Amino acid sequence: MNDLKNIYRFKFTMLLAVLFLLQSCSDFLEQEPGTQISINEQLSTKAGILQALNGTYRELEANVRGERFAVYADVQGGNLKFTPYPTTRSSGKGEIVTPTNIQNVYSFNDNANQSNFVSFYSDSYDIINQCNLILEFTDALKDATESEKNQIKAEALTIRAYSHFLLSEVYSQNYSYTNDASHLGIIYNTESITKGLKYPARETAARTYTLIVEDITLALNLYSNIQLSSGPAYSYFNINSAKALLSRVYLAKNDWQNAYATANDVITNSGVSLMSSADYIAQWEKTDTPVSEILLEFSISRDATTGTVGGSMFAYFGYTSPTVFNNYVASQDLLNLYSASDIRKQLFLERPIQTLINNQLVSVNYYFTKKFQDNAAYVAFRLSEQYLIRAEAALKLNNPDQTKTDINVLRERANADLLADSEDLEEAIFLERRKELCFEGHLFFDIARNHKNISRNDGCIALSCGLTYPSPKFVLPIPRNNINLNANLKQNESY
Repeated sequence: MNDLKNIYRFKFTMLLAVLFLLQSCSDFLEQEPGTQISINEQLSTKAGILQALNGTYRELEANVRGERFAVYADVQGGNLKFTPYPTTRSSGKGEIVTPTNIQNVYSFNDNANQSNFVSFYSDSYDIINQCNLILEFTDALKDATESEKNQIKAEALTIRAYSHFLLSEVYSQNYSYTNDASHLGIIYNTESITKGLKYPARETAARTYTLIVEDITLALNLYSNIQLSSGPAYSYFNINSAKALLSRVYLAKNDWQNAYATANDVITNSGVSLMSSADYIAQWEKTDTPVSEILLEFSISRDATTGTVGGSMFAYFGYTSPTVFNNYVASQDLLNLYSASDIRKQLFLERPIQTLINNQLVSVNYYFTKKFQDNAAYVAFRLSEQYLIRAEAALKLNNPDQTKTDINVLRERANADLLADSEDLEEAIFLERRKELCFEGHLFFDIARNHKNISRNDGCIALSCGLTYPSPKFVLPIPRNNINLNANLKQNESY
């Protein structure tokens, strides 16, 4: 219990230390009334470093599992729509409105002054700052072996790369937006606040991705294949999940050769296998544990004494009863993509809900995903994505036979129609990703990466239900406070 308290105290200090808040902050964290421990002392031992690393994982989990980011790609792309207010409310019964936390982004009209994503931006750089502190102190540890120090640094480097990658997805146009990726990327932070306040400019997209790849590549050379933190191994980065991240980065970078090789490495050498057709639905319906093909799923927070879950994906996608349910359900835009025989259609829980239509309450069927019922955690990486990455890279490398093989592996598992010779393979990959990876945070970024337009039909209540590529609205505004504090930080176009 004392370790848990120390994690939260350390995390609080890190929150104060984030570079982009640019505030004066203490080098101390309050331990007990009247006593303090410096960051130097906290990070001078292996136990202290591991407490810091665990705290970083906790904040990373909260950041990606938070409503704004967790639903962003699927809401923006058109996989999701909203449920009505339950009839138990005193007002607004059956009315459908946009959830407050995504109100602006849903209409492609986020506001730099009061951005829906302000906490995501600041928390991401806070996580990065924590990683930098860990990296700066780990080599000096006297009570850790070289293998242990290497493992700590590998995880911190991977988290740093992952956080920068997510920031680039949200705040920088896709890699091929310009022919040479010379458009604005993000600020890439490799030093902690203890090195002094700096006011950096944004890197180009090309440079941003170079730095992300460098961090992951360095990490891969350091992993010791040991687990230093307690809890399930699937909730911490290891060499396989770091490679899965790298293949995703290469895909986003249009580096087809490396995307193919890295995804193939994960598929061939990770020791993880695809879920079977017979077990596919049951795997997703499990409580508390992830599907068997998971490469990384961050553990949800639990009370150390009672075991009560502090937050999960259920908070957005869950269904309990006709009067107790959450905000997000599948759109017909998505549901219509599945063939009649596709077993993935069984992942949607069809439930009638009273909905206000023409001032009358009528029963309307809504489709809740079974992926995130009960104590569902955030799915970061799983093996099916690697097959889809290899398939797309193979097509770009003029190997359509491998593309067909990989797509058909997933279609056959799903009992869906296999590829016909006449099918457009590029479109087939895009749609297979949409069907297989729905609600796992990919669609909007896939649309941008493929230079497609957005057309949201079923259930769209936004001021704008479509977006034509290219558009400055494919990225969000840098929060105004950060622009005001750093004169070198350039705002995104149109904001």
